[in-house]
Amino acid sequence: MEHNFWHERWKMNQIGFHRDEIHPHLQQYGSKLGIKSGGRVFVPMCGKTNDMLWLLKQGFQVLGIELSPLAVAAFFAENDLQANIRQQGEFLSYEIEGLQVLCGDFFALQLDDVGEIDAVYDRGALVALPAQMRLDYVAKMAQLLKSDVNILLIALNYPQVEMSGPPFSLPPTEIARLYQAWCEIDLLANEDVLAQEAALQKRGLTQLHEQVYRLVVK
Repeated sequence: MEHNFWHERWKMNQIGFHRDEIHPHLQQYGSKLGIKSGGRVFVPMCGKTNDMLWLLKQGFQVLGIELSPLAVAAFFAENDLQANIRQQGEFLSYEIEGLQVLCGDFFALQLDDVGEIDAVYDRGALVALPAQMRLDYVAKMAQLLKSDVNILLIALNYPQVEMSGPPFSLPPTEIARLYQAWCEIDLLANEDVLAQEAALQKRGLTQLHEQVYRLVVK
């Protein structure tokens, strides 16, 4: 999606993808990140998710990246966090102890921007991207990650013909297309969540599964 699409969504507060509560699958499968306390978790396209605070409370270092300055400012303001704000290359960096959010374009990230990443939590990035951008996203992630890094990925699977994204449908075949060349793929959960998503039902969905994967970089 173009930058203006997401800037407009945040400006108009059209953020049905945001959850105030911690994602239950993160709480259930967070141990699959496979790192010890002090390890560094990367949260791409993080919005203002409070999942980052959960990760911080588990003793992890957290690095988020988010395009929208409104989202980043809201995350710190709504959680009453006083961030140290500074320019870091192409990005505006917001930092508190143990947590940093870079405001800017994910696709502009370089290794020097992110440093060493020990694990990735992707709940809202891949599902937000159309097909061609998914390829670009995966190529960028492959540049940033070293071998043996675990990615905890939460995907949605539904008949794409019933609804235009975002969020986009990511069936197992699409996960394999994107990741099997450079990651080991393990499906951890496949849950029918249609009854919990009234807004998506109104958009026409008759089927909806949330799938949780652990991907391990080869």
